[in-house]
Amino acid sequence: MTMSERRTRPLSRGRRFDLRATAMSFALIAAALIAAGLAVRALAGVVQRRPVWGVVLLCVAVAAVLAHGRRRRRLSAARIARRAGEALEQATTTALDALDAPAPAPAPSTAPAPTGPYGEGALHTADAPGVPGVSDYDALSPEEFEEAIAALCVRDGCSDVRVVGGAGDLGADVVGLSPGGHRLVIQCKRYGDDNKVGSQDLQRFGGTCFTVHEADVALVVTTSDFTAPAREYAEQCGITCVDRGGLLAWSADPARRPWAAGTGGADA
Repeated sequence: MTMSERRTRPLSRGRRFDLRATAMSFALIAAALIAAGLAVRALAGVVQRRPVWGVVLLCVAVAAVLAHGRRRRRLSAARIARRAGEALEQATTTALDALDAPAPAPAPSTAPAPTGPYGEGALHTADAPGVPGVSDYDALSPEEFEEAIAALCVRDGCSDVRVVGGAGDLGADVVGLSPGGHRLVIQCKRYGDDNKVGSQDLQRFGGTCFTVHEADVALVVTTSDFTAPAREYAEQCGITCVDRGGLLAWSADPARRPWAAGTGGADA
């Protein structure tokens, strides 16, 4: 009697253990944990300075966990570690950028331009910079020079002194009333030593100081000097010229009031 040979079922081969892949997975997980520690340390500083960022990052983390839970397909350990590391790196960069961002600068306050009887932009010398007794007038800008001359007038007893120089001033830079009540109209010329005030400058000022500004005393004050024709024209028209020497003497001595010559010594 012969017996049929029974076929044996081949054993199914299980998945082979890959030592290299396992080691790589553990290395990536360790790197992710280190990155997570650094990120948590950086984020702790952010939360202390800006608590709002802590709330935002917490919401982002919860949303990421929920989104990950809905995925049905399984991810490998290497992929999970890689994505976790990328997310933590991005969060750390965002937190550090937030710390380095400069604070917004305060908006500059705008004040209305002062006005006066001589047009917009006229200033009382009490509200403007200008120090009597300045010796280095060359270091001043033309506007600061006008303020300094106005301050000298205030120092020596003038009233209602205003700086009115600018566009459309028609030659008048400083106006006011002398201690004797005479109307002063002053033109300021901050020139260099090599640039003297010429006769054309005096003629332009002479055409407006008396007729337009109704000056009792007209003065031209400069940090330079006057040409001979300019002095001749000024003498003919009754304009008082104050050169550098006269300006320094007036600045040092309040008794050297340049308008006294135009008032016959009444305001001396």
